[in-house]
This record gives sequence, C-alpha cells and structure tokens, in this order.
Amino acid sequence: MSGRTDRGARMARELEGHLAWLDSFTGAALGVLAVASGIYTYLGVSTLLDGDGAMKAFAAIAYSVAVSTGIFVFWSYLMRLFPAMQTARARMGLLGAMGLGSLAIIAMSSWLNAAALAGAAAVEQHLAETVQGYQGSLERANEIAISAQGLERDVARVRQSFEDLSEQEAAGTLSGLAGRGAVFRVLRQKSAELTGLESQIAAQGPLVSAAFAEGNALLSRMRALTVEPGPVEARSVEFSEQAVQLAGIITRLRQLSVAPLVQRAAQDLAASVVLPELDGRTETDRNDQSATISSVLEVLQQRAQTLESAAEEVLAMPPPVEATYTPISAADAVILYARNFVPSWAGAIAIDLLPGVLVLIVSITQGLIRHGREGAPIEDTMTIAELRAALHAARDVDRALLTPDLQDTPEVRRTAEGDTTTGGPAA
Repeated sequence: MSGRTDRGARMARELEGHLAWLDSFTGAALGVLAVASGIYTYLGVSTLLDGDGAMKAFAAIAYSVAVSTGIFVFWSYLMRLFPAMQTARARMGLLGAMGLGSLAIIAMSSWLNAAALAGAAAVEQHLAETVQGYQGSLERANEIAISAQGLERDVARVRQSFEDLSEQEAAGTLSGLAGRGAVFRVLRQKSAELTGLESQIAAQGPLVSAAFAEGNALLSRMRALTVEPGPVEARSVEFSEQAVQLAGIITRLRQLSVAPLVQRAAQDLAASVVLPELDGRTETDRNDQSATISSVLEVLQQRAQTLESAAEEVLAMPPPVEATYTPISAADAVILYARNFVPSWAGAIAIDLLPGVLVLIVSITQGLIRHGREGAPIEDTMTIAELRAALHAARDVDRALLTPDLQDTPEVRRTAEGDTTTGGPAA
C-alpha cells in the first residue's frame, strides 16, 4: 500500500511539473486563437454591413475585438475554474455553462468565420444552383413550344382530309353531283381555315428557335460568371442582369406556344360553318346535297374533337417551374449550402471551440493529481516551499513556548543561530 501511495505521489508531482510548464504559454495560445477568430470574424461581418468607408471598418473592427475578448475571457475562466471543481454538481454546472457559451460563440463568431473561409465559394454555389433552375425552366418552356409546333402535322392531316373530300365531291363521288356545288364550297371553306392556321403555326417555328438559342447564349454567360476570377459581388450584379433577360425569354417561349390557338381553332371549326345555298336543280339533288352536308358536318365535328384533344394534351403538360434569382450575402450562402462546405464549417467552429479540449485535458490531469495525493503522507506531498514555510512556523512555535527567562540564555541563542545557519531543526 505504501509503494502504491509513493508512486501516486511521484506521479502527482510529475504532472504538476508538466502543468506548470504548460501554463507558462497557455494564456498566449488562447490569445492567438482568439485573435485569429477575431480576424476571420472581421472578414465575415464586413460582408454583412452596408456602405463603405471608415464607419463600416470601425464597426467591423469593434465587433471582431468584442468577439476576440469574449472568447479569451470565456475560455480563461473555464481553464482556471473547471479543473478545480471537485463535486459532480459543480462540474455539471460548469459543463452547462460551457455548452451555453459554446453555442454563443458559434452564433456570434463561427458562422462568420465560415463565411470568411467559404463565403465566395458558397455564393458561386448559389449562382450555379440558380443557373440549373433557369436551364430547367428554359428547356421545359422550349419542350412545350416544340410540342405545340408538332400540332402543325395534326392540322395538316385534317386540312388534307377536307381537300381530299372536296376533290371527291368535285368528281361527284360524295353527293352524286359532280362539280363545285354547295358541298364542295363547305369543304373548301374549312380547308382554307386550316391552311391559315397551319401558316400561323409554321410562322412561330423560327421565333421559337431564335428564343431558345438566345436563352442558351444567356445561360452560357451565366455559367461563365459562376467560375470567372474576380470579386463575386461584381459577378453577381452582372449575373442578376442576365437572369432578368433570361426570365423574359422563358416567358416569351411560353407565349409562343400555339396550343391555345389550335384549341380555339378546333372549337370554331365545327361551330362556325357558313352553310351555302343548296344549288341542286331538282328537289332530289338538293336533298342529296343536304344529306351530304350533314355527313360532312359530322366528319367535321370528329376532326375538330381530334384536333382539340391533341391541343389539350400539349396544354396539359406541366409548365416550367418559375425560376428567380435572389441575391444572397456570403454569410447567408454559407448557411444555405452548409452541407457542401462541411470542412469550412468544421474549421470555423474548431478555431473557436478548441480551447474546450484543453479545459478537459487540464481537468483530467488535475483529477489524476488529486487521486495520486490521496492517502499519501503529508511529507510526500509537500513542496520545498511548503516545507520551508513549515519549518519557519515550527521555529516560531518553539520560541513562543520557551519561558521568557530561557529565551535570552546563550544556549538558546546558539541553537537559534544554528537553526538559521543550517536550515534544519535544532538537535
């Protein structure tokens, strides 16, 4: 038991020596960490303040100095007080205070440090995400417009069917009356309407292609702005201008879709029929013409429904998601895209909370020192300074216990002088 106690006392003395050496520069190390955090906090808070000039710089410096001071004082308190706590309740209380203080440091410093470390990259990430959104909207608007242009084939097919029927009527195979009579004129009337609609659809094709090409050019410029060298703030301004133009092109592409036009034309195809006067010579011929026109109107209704269904399929396509560009500061971008900048966040938090690890190390070491001293004789745990002080106290007690008559004898004086010279107790 005595050997174990001696080993514990020696370990305690050794650990105390190490702590004394480490304590000689711990304050300086805390100061360096606090100043480094203050510098990055200054860079981060500068991106949030409006204006420029001396007042902005003064405000940023004042904030960073306050942060550095707070970090240094907070960890200095814990470095001294936490290892000295010997009860579980006291330790839990200081651990709670350490947790609250760490959260406060993260709130007032760490996120600004992260903004200084990765703010520009986060803003570029925001620009890249915005470009992807605009690209998706542009491609979707173009897809809908191209699908609407495909209705031209449906219109051409219906128009060709009416032209074929009119040729058959001219040959006399429909109503039995050859020539260009009332039935022929009805068929040609609808064929002409569809020809005009077909021409309108065809005229939209070059406009759609031109708008899509212009949009792609703007997208290329916006992609280049996300990776160009130089301050990200200046690039963000130009990016915003390009985004406004691209939003206008996407809106134009949506307006160039001919699907609503085809839908209205299909609805009017059967509803607006100008019936010509029957020109048959006899009542029988006129009855045949009337029956044929009724059949033509039924066919017309069927073709109109088919054409309207094709237009509705295009109109039912999901519209492009509305893409908008919202300018964002470096600090906000770092928070918004935090998952993409985990190393920067880790570094920003570590520079502020690393002293917490030192606090725990000192606390564990102090606990080992106290444990090593338990059960050891007092003479094994006393330092030289404590021993010297104890000897002086013992001599003072001895003098106080002597009678006043004996204090002035030569033997007592020689004994006192011998104790002072040798530094040890009198024999």
